Amino acid sequence: MTLVVLAAGMGSRYGGLKQIDPMTPHGEFIIDFSILDAIRAGFDRVVFIIKEENYDVFRETIGDRIAGKIRVEYAFQALNKLVPAERIPEDRTKPWGTYHAIMCAKEYLNDAFAVINADDFYGEDAYAKVAEFLRTVEGKTANRSYAMVGYQLGKTLTDAGSVARGVCVTENGRLQSIVERTKIYKDPAGARFEDENGETVFLPAESPVSMNFWGFTPDIFHDADSYFEEFLADPNRDPLKSECYLPNVVGQLIRDEKCDVTVLETTAQWYGVTYQEDKANVIEKIHAMIAAGQYPDGLWK
Repeated sequence: MTLVVLAAGMGSRYGGLKQIDPMTPHGEFIIDFSILDAIRAGFDRVVFIIKEENYDVFRETIGDRIAGKIRVEYAFQALNKLVPAERIPEDRTKPWGTYHAIMCAKEYLNDAFAVINADDFYGEDAYAKVAEFLRTVEGKTANRSYAMVGYQLGKTLTDAGSVARGVCVTENGRLQSIVERTKIYKDPAGARFEDENGETVFLPAESPVSMNFWGFTPDIFHDADSYFEEFLADPNRDPLKSECYLPNVVGQLIRDEKCDVTVLETTAQWYGVTYQEDKANVIEKIHAMIAAGQYPDGLWK
């Protein structure tokens, strides 16, 4: 099984490459814990999706030290990859989004695979649940049965500012709809965001959300690539900033009745570093898990 790691984001809110910001005295990153959890769950290959200019630093800081534990590959996300030149605005620098990212890794994805963010701590149980699901669909070429790890919105917010989350509607363990909301704030009522009409919408803290931990088979590309083409052709999108988000693509597949998505409930706790202010809390939680014996003191010793 393959683990796909989304690591091409610029980290503008964080102020740097948060994917390689040390969280332990041994210089380990959140992604080190994710890789170890994935190995424990049975994943045997990881594909990092990065910007080509970050290749050397990723290989030297992450890839080389895990290469003896798991097979490592790299895929590069770039503005001009899989995008016609006439669709690329002259002043655009922002990547095309998380669905375009996995399109850039398509050549490596010939069987069941999971997708995660590089800077999110998902917890060992989440990897075990996704791996268990992927084993049931592995080798099926026209399956169109996928999985998503669901978390409670209130447990994924930060006091430091807004976050982006895939807000979900579920029924009987199946995902009915999902929409990526990019500016969700903590609120006494739970959370709030501004919708496409400029209206403030409130959400309860227990609302299910996606943290971009997915399980797919390669047939997702058969239908979803056309949605990316529609995204590029949309005259109403912001040419410099709009992105094709993976949760929105999955939501469109569901609306078009082209896939079935199982929502995997997990006992794992999510942690993340959207902002620099989040780092101290994540370090504290990781150190507590090491002290409790969940992880060794020095992951790759």
